[in-house]
Amino acid sequence: MAQQLNAVAVNLGTIRLSLLSVLKGLVVTAALIWGAIFLGNIASNRVERFDAVSPAFRVLISKLIKIGLILLAGALALSATGIDLTALTVFSGAIGVGLGFGLQKVVSNFISGIIILLDKSIKPGDTISLGDTFGWVRDLRARFVSVITRDGKEYLIPNEDFITEQVVNWSFSNQYVRVDVDFGVAYSADPHDVVRIAIETAKATPRVTDYRAPVCWLTAFGASSLDFKLRFWIADPSNGITNVKGQILMSLWDAFKEARIDIPFPHREIIMKTPVEVALRQEAAGQGGS
Repeated sequence: MAQQLNAVAVNLGTIRLSLLSVLKGLVVTAALIWGAIFLGNIASNRVERFDAVSPAFRVLISKLIKIGLILLAGALALSATGIDLTALTVFSGAIGVGLGFGLQKVVSNFISGIIILLDKSIKPGDTISLGDTFGWVRDLRARFVSVITRDGKEYLIPNEDFITEQVVNWSFSNQYVRVDVDFGVAYSADPHDVVRIAIETAKATPRVTDYRAPVCWLTAFGASSLDFKLRFWIADPSNGITNVKGQILMSLWDAFKEARIDIPFPHREIIMKTPVEVALRQEAAGQGGS
């Protein structure tokens, strides 16, 4: 049986590929790659326990170990089937063409992932926004970055996008994020009281940190209101920005209501130079005379 399988062969230059060697190579390759992945996962779990190393560097070490083991397994598999590795240089041109066309994006994303890990611009746990996507980084992979949004969606964003597009990392150097809330009150209110109440409201909100004290400024004399900007800092942007703004606005509403400070809304006054009743009488008289 083995001789019959070995008799079915094809010659590629100096390389002789028989059906037996192909089957043997597939079995050996599958076993070696499985072993490489198994050992890579064990090594990755051990690396993840190194608390002295940054999360991004741990991911980089894990990726390099897995890639090295898989490449070693592939080389051993080719050697076990009797294929001379030096003879594979014949196919280097075809491999180059394949990388240039079919695998261009794959290689680009892989290299971009290595760059991200080396410069530590993005790491697991960071809160980021890329385009319309806002969330926190769950995992860094060879081809993509896993980002989870506030509504539970998990976006798999290609690594290349983090290199070529503008990325906002809300927690790159620290977790503190400044939040601005704009609001307006009626002209009958005392702006000094408004500023005091707004600052006290911000300080009483649990998520507002004392990293920097909240401030409130009168920014404009609007068409129907005195316009203010309340500025404060939070230390947990991954818990959301919109919800803390909503908490502040709701607290401002309650505080202003208790202090009898009105929050205006746009309104218009229409002044008729000629009363409506007089205009209707004049129109009726004109029609009767005709």
